[in-house]
This record gives sequence, structure tokens and C-alpha cells, in this order.
Amino acid sequence: MGFIGGLLAVCMPCIWPIIPMTVSFFLKRGRGVKDAVTYGLSIIVIYLGLGLLVTALFGSDTLNALSTNAVFNIFLFLLLVVFALSFFGWFEIKLPDSWANKVDQKSEEFSAKASTGSKLSTLNSQLSILLMAFTLVLVSFSCTAPIIGLLLVETTTTGNWLSPALGMLGFAVALALPFTLFALFPSWMKQAPKSGAWMNTIKVTLGFIELAFALKFFSVADLAYGWRLLDREVFLSLWIVIFALLGAYLCGWLKFPSDEVGAEQHTPKPVLSIMGGLVSFAFALYMVPGLWGAPCKAVSAFAPPMYTQDFNLYNNTVEARFTDYEQGMAAARAEGKPVLIDFTGYGCVNCRKMEAAVWTDPRIADRLRNDFVLISLFVDDKAALDTPLEVVDEQGRHKTLRTVGAKWSYLESHKFGANAQPFYVIVDPATGRPLTGSRAYDEDADSYLDWLNQGLRH
Repeated sequence: MGFIGGLLAVCMPCIWPIIPMTVSFFLKRGRGVKDAVTYGLSIIVIYLGLGLLVTALFGSDTLNALSTNAVFNIFLFLLLVVFALSFFGWFEIKLPDSWANKVDQKSEEFSAKASTGSKLSTLNSQLSILLMAFTLVLVSFSCTAPIIGLLLVETTTTGNWLSPALGMLGFAVALALPFTLFALFPSWMKQAPKSGAWMNTIKVTLGFIELAFALKFFSVADLAYGWRLLDREVFLSLWIVIFALLGAYLCGWLKFPSDEVGAEQHTPKPVLSIMGGLVSFAFALYMVPGLWGAPCKAVSAFAPPMYTQDFNLYNNTVEARFTDYEQGMAAARAEGKPVLIDFTGYGCVNCRKMEAAVWTDPRIADRLRNDFVLISLFVDDKAALDTPLEVVDEQGRHKTLRTVGAKWSYLESHKFGANAQPFYVIVDPATGRPLTGSRAYDEDADSYLDWLNQGLRH
């Protein structure tokens, strides 16, 4: 994601026109390749430092907590909407010009001191290039901030402490590549596309994508707190509208303030843009049957679960009979069936993928409905417990569990030694002990079926 985001950032109006000027400056200094490599490494250091800072500030425990926090997800929703509107050209997100001017001035000072030929001058030369890279970061903020924001939002809410750093590393490498490559091979610049309206087309397209992703974060908060404002059919309806409008834009039927006016206003859209518009229209049409309950597996990772669908003509979905551990275990003992515990989450992307890609397999759906008592425990359920629970964790610390999700999260970690979702375990209803090994995210339906059969044999 980071690398792709970096490549898209390179095509933004704030960066692409700067590349030839920067590379020409390096070549005129007579150290083009060396300076360009230093410049590229400086960009990597700056953005990687940002990723490490996010990691250090949050940490894995905080990232897990934030991923389903309503206030945090609503903030991310609003942030991405703002980024989308900025890409649509309604306003521009800019840092104060004085910041870039001061950094650029310092870069020129170090560059002037680098002409003596001493070791100190070499250091000054390196510092001047580092400050040039930092100037690029500041000047291009209006174009890169929404991309970096979406990237950090996605990686932060995974709960993986390494994700922000890796994402920013990929972004920085992609952003630094053209400066280094064009310095190594200057003739390539003559073949590179010229600045033009195509850059704004990419920018507006990213705005539509950010708007679509924004709904995902509102959905997480909506599900975790049970507001039911964004049920599955509402979510799909909004996505259909967003991607239909994107198709209209790419085909040239819809204009934004950021689009160029004048002679180019009546110029037909390029073939590539029209093809992208047709793909967007096709994607919007693909989601239409989902309004009546079709699984729409391509968007299952982002859309709310099927049980939020009010009108469903599709009968092959599997829903848990119980969302409470004690009630499900009691029913399993009465029926004499093994229990399949599904530790899941409202904000769990891979959980939705498993439900759409694996549980809808007719063989697996039959097993889950007839041979098991299925219990889905949502570890991010924010409903308050009737009575808070006092527990002791693995380190011997006393904790108070106040929400339903905290109770199921503690059960998963304390009883089964896991802290990831989805997590599946088959247990004996009488003893609560696992009948076979556990399973995590794996979309291999045949393997999942073999695992279910193994649990039944025990």
C-alpha cells in the first residue's frame, strides 16, 4: 500500500513538475548521481522517521484499542472526508509558506558552505540536500497529506505495531525512485509525460477512493456501538453512488473546480480515462445485487456483515446462533453437539472475508448449520456488562472488564492464548477443551472443511 501510494503521489501536481527541475540542479552541480541518491535516501529517512514516530507514540496495545474506538473512527471518517474534498479542489491543505522558505534558506546556506572542498564542506553538502528533501516534503504537503493520511489510517487501525513504519518506507521508496532514476538516466526525462490535466484526474480519482474508505471507518464505530445507522444496504448504496460518480467523472460527464478550464475543457477524455470510467461503472453495477443480499465478495471486507441487511433474498449466508459464550455452551450441551467458537470483530476485515469466501461454501455452510453450535464472540463489542468483571491477566495484574468485547477478548487470550481475529476453535461443550487445533485467517475452503471434519471425529 505504501509503495503504491508513493507512486500515486509522484503523479500529483505538487511533485511531478518538480522532478525535472531538481534533477537538472543536481546535474549542473557535477555530482548528479551522488546528489540524487543522497536526495532519495533523505526522502526515505524523513518519511520512515514519521512512520517510526507513529509506532513509538501508539504501540501495539494502543493501536488495537484505537481500531474500534468510536471517537477515533469518527475522527478518521471526518479526516478522510476532508482529504477527499481537498482532492476535489474545494480547498487546499497547506502548511505555512514560511516553513518551506526557512528550510529552503537553510539549505542554500549549507550549499554555499559546501564549496571549500574540506570534510566540513562535504557534511554541509549532505545537509543541504537533506534540507532540500525536507523542503519537498513541506511544499508537496497539499498533495501527499491525503495519501499519507489514508495510508497511516489504514496501517494504524490494523493494530500491527510495524505497519506504519513499513507503510511509510514503501511510500518513501516510491517517491524517491524517479529523482534517482532520472539522475542516473537523464535521457529518460525526454520520454516522460509532460505535466497536464492527467495529474488532476488522478488527484480527483483518489478523492473518490478516500470518500469510499471514509465510510468504512464510520461503519466500524456504527457496528461496535450498535447504532445501526449504516447497515449493509445503506453502505452499498453509498458506494454505488460514489463509484458511479467516479465513472461519470472519468468519462468527462462530471467536472470539478480543480479541472482546467478553457480550450482543454472541451477536449475529449483520454482512452485510458474512459476505460477507467467504464470499470468504475461496472464495479457500481456489480454491487447492485448486494442490495438484495448477494454476497458481493469483492467488497465483503469493507461492507458491514450480512446480518445488518434488512432485506435479504440470499439464503446461503451463515450466522451464529449465539453471541454469548455461556448461552451457546449450554445449548450445545443440551443438543450434544461440538461448539465452534468464532472470535471476531466488527472492524475485522479478514473476518468479513472468511464469512464471504469460506462460510458461504455449501459444504461448510451445511456443517456449520447442522453439526456445530456456532458462537460468534465480538471482541470489540462496546456494550457495557451488567456487572463489571474483576480478572487477573497473565502477568498477575488485576483488571476490570467493563464491556462485552473486553470479556470475550480476555476469554480468547486467557483460555486459548490468542489475541488475533478471526480465531476459530472447536471445543467440547462439556469440558470447554479444544477438540483439535485452532485456525486463523485462511481462505482455503477445502482445508477449512477438513478441519471441521477433524473436529467432529474427536
